[in-house]
Amino acid sequence: MKISCPLNEKDIRKLKAGDEISLSGTIYAARDSAHKRFIELIDRGEQLPFDIKDAVIYYVGPTPARPGQIIGSAGPTTSSRMDEYTIPLLEKGLKGMVGKGSRGEKVVGAIKKNKAVYFLAVGGAGALISQSIKKSEIIAFPELGAEAVMKLQVKNLPCFVAIDSNGESIFR
Repeated sequence: MKISCPLNEKDIRKLKAGDEISLSGTIYAARDSAHKRFIELIDRGEQLPFDIKDAVIYYVGPTPARPGQIIGSAGPTTSSRMDEYTIPLLEKGLKGMVGKGSRGEKVVGAIKKNKAVYFLAVGGAGALISQSIKKSEIIAFPELGAEAVMKLQVKNLPCFVAIDSNGESIFR
């Protein structure tokens, strides 16, 4: 199933745990350090560096691009490391996350409450996944290096629905 980003409620409702999908459109790359800064911004009442409403965040810290490449290897990182930061982002309008591994029960509940979705990308397939990334631009926290926030244009990024908007999970 092909899904366009940013996400919309109609598409999210159609997705079921276990569905194979391909994402296309704009997504944002961010890992632990950037997530910590997002929460600091929220706590201070400041704006996030991108419009989080209906957005998808990919938990990735890509390797440097080789000459002539858009991005280096871009495999997913372990999503549970972002669990402590996820609920406030969902409450601000985040609708999708891409990573690897299971999520904590509080995050599963927040995904259901906020009608969001968690996608699973295949770990170890970073070189293959990078071929789906058509454009990459650092938009915040460049001092974080590989953990800087990036705006990515993707086409047919292969994923699976791990946790759907009803809270159903492939991990149960």
